[in-house]
This record gives sequence, structure tokens and C-alpha cells, in this order.
Amino acid sequence: MTVLIDAKGLHFEELNQRIRKTLQSGAEKIIIDNVNGQRYIGAGIKGTQTLIINGIPGNDMAAYMDGLELVVYGNGQDAIGNTMNKGKIIIHGNAGDTLGYAMRGGQIYVKGNVGYRVGIHMKGYQDQIPVVVVGGKAGDFFAEYMAGGIQILLGLNLKAGERIVGDFCGTGMHGGVIYLRGRVEEHQVGREVKIVDVEAGDLEIIAKHVKNYAQYFNIDFQQVMAKPFVKLIPYNKRPYGNLYTSY
Repeated sequence: MTVLIDAKGLHFEELNQRIRKTLQSGAEKIIIDNVNGQRYIGAGIKGTQTLIINGIPGNDMAAYMDGLELVVYGNGQDAIGNTMNKGKIIIHGNAGDTLGYAMRGGQIYVKGNVGYRVGIHMKGYQDQIPVVVVGGKAGDFFAEYMAGGIQILLGLNLKAGERIVGDFCGTGMHGGVIYLRGRVEEHQVGREVKIVDVEAGDLEIIAKHVKNYAQYFNIDFQQVMAKPFVKLIPYNKRPYGNLYTSY
């Protein structure tokens, strides 16, 4: 069953109450039109249903979400997927700052660019491996304090002189892996980060997620994979351990 909700003029609390009640009634898909900054859409909801969001959802969309699929036809604001546990988010536009904050499971795909501190404190939980794939570029402090999971930056459609990622990339990173399609300079990454070449196993991981990206956004997979990637990994799992112990 598919249900349509018109969000025009609705306060975010009323909209989210309608979404929850509609899902509880047995709807498998909800199409939400005229979304204009309403916060917390999908937050804390457990299930396998799909929300189609037409417009621009507000902050903390999918915070603590546990299984839904959210498809956004527009841009997203800040803190998307905050501490997200499970599910999938597909954004047909750009997204703001702190996307995937403390994310511990699920997948987020962004067609365009993202802001600052994306994937900060991102980590896996038990057998879950969170994944963020961004088609464009990211701002400063990308993957700051990253503890687990996979983040992929594709750098598609960059203008001449534009960098795929800002400064302080991976600062405090102590787990997980970052794949960048393009070059990154040593001065752009945190001192905890090592830039290395990708290997066959890495290319399999990248290809798996890039195939999804290409399918969601109608992008040529082979063209994306034709440009080389680099891999960013942490030097160790306890970069600040010597600050708090005497041994």
C-alpha cells in the first residue's frame, strides 16, 4: 500500500506523527510532497518501509533510524543519519554538514556534494559496516575521529582547481577506511592518516558501492571506475593512547 502525505504548512511534529501512524497502519511506501525543512523525518523508526521525500528535509533526518529506506528528491540539510543504526538513504542532490555523525550501520548515498565534518565519529557496530558514498566533494574535517566503516568520495564534476576534499581529512581517525577518486595532498590529511595505494580487494569493495551509486543516480559505472582511487587508513587504533596512559 502506498500513501501520499502533503507536508505543505505542517509543523515537523505533526508531519512525523502522521508518518508514524501511516507506517503503523500497514503502508509499505509513503510519498511525502512539499517537504520544506521539517526535521527528524524517519528518526528512530524501525522497519523496512520506504519514504519518498519530495523537497528539502530538515536537520537530523533519519537520526537513530533502524531500517527504513529514505529517497530524497532534493537537497538535505545537516546531521542526516545521525547515529543511524540500519537502513538506506539516497539523496538526489547535495547534503549539509555532519552527515553520518556517529553512524554505526546502514548506507547513505549522496549524488552531489556534502559539507563539513561528514562521517565524524562514524563506527561499526557488531557485524554492521556503515557506508557513505558521495558523488561530489566534501568540506574540511571529513571523517574526523572515524572509528569504523567505509567512506567513498568520487569527486565527479569538479571544476578546474577544485579539491575533492578539504583540509584536516581524517583528523583523529583510528578505524575504518576512506577511498578517494583522485589525489589528496599530505598537508590535507590528519597526522593520524596514511595515504596508500588501493589493492585488488579494495577495488572490489569500491566497485560494489559505486555500482549502487551508478544505479541510483543513472551514472556510467565504467566511467567512474576508470579514474584511479587512493586509500586513506589510520596509522594505529589508539592515536591518543599515550596521552591518557603511562605506558
